[in-house]
Amino acid sequence: MEAIDRAAKQFVLTVQEYSLFALRAVLNLFSPPIYWSDIVLQSDIIGVGSVVIVIFAGFFTGGVLAVQSAATLAAFGATAVTGQFVAKSMVCELGAVLTGIMVSGRNASSMASELGSMVVTEQIDAMRALGVDPMRKLVTPRITATVAMLFFLTIVADFFGILGGAVVTVFMNGQNGTQYFSMAYQHLNFHDILQGLVKPLIFGFIIATTGCFYGMRTTGGTQGVGRSTIQAVVFSSVLIIFVDLLISVLMVSL
Repeated sequence: MEAIDRAAKQFVLTVQEYSLFALRAVLNLFSPPIYWSDIVLQSDIIGVGSVVIVIFAGFFTGGVLAVQSAATLAAFGATAVTGQFVAKSMVCELGAVLTGIMVSGRNASSMASELGSMVVTEQIDAMRALGVDPMRKLVTPRITATVAMLFFLTIVADFFGILGGAVVTVFMNGQNGTQYFSMAYQHLNFHDILQGLVKPLIFGFIIATTGCFYGMRTTGGTQGVGRSTIQAVVFSSVLIIFVDLLISVLMVSL
């Protein structure tokens, strides 16, 4: 019972610290100074640096969806709706989730390791001694850049996912490409697009805050940096999937 009690208290304390950490980082956007150059730099690292892996992940995911859906729909003589199935799956669900997990593995880990290394080498303490707020200088730009870039990366993943489904549908399944795109376009509505574009904003916030949170609370030298990196990737990925469920239930009910 003591172990359970200790674990529960530690969990509640961690949630409290994370919430205050995220709130403080967001509030920094509404008061000067705002380090725009750092935001642009992080946008380049996070957004441009992740484009290639997002394109490949989206393209091949769309192709897999087309193969699997065509094989299932053929039993009902409904292969014509392959475009609708792929488009809805990518835009509503898989585009945002896959992009979030890919960016989490690439950038949440890098944020945790970078900030963790700065903590253990006392660079954060040096910044405070010089009168620079590490939260405002290091954390807020990363959160802002991740939220903005994940939004556009999700659009890229959706586009290439639908394109990958079209390539498989036309060249492997021998179906009509015009019909594929027509079905994809006609059956996508505003609610689907809204659902697909709200998620990356929340996922981007989760990725950046989790990576920075575990990086800034690193202890234990180089081993602590590795531990923080693992925790950042694991918790951000799990939170993305959990929050995706909550958003999907809420959007469907609305």
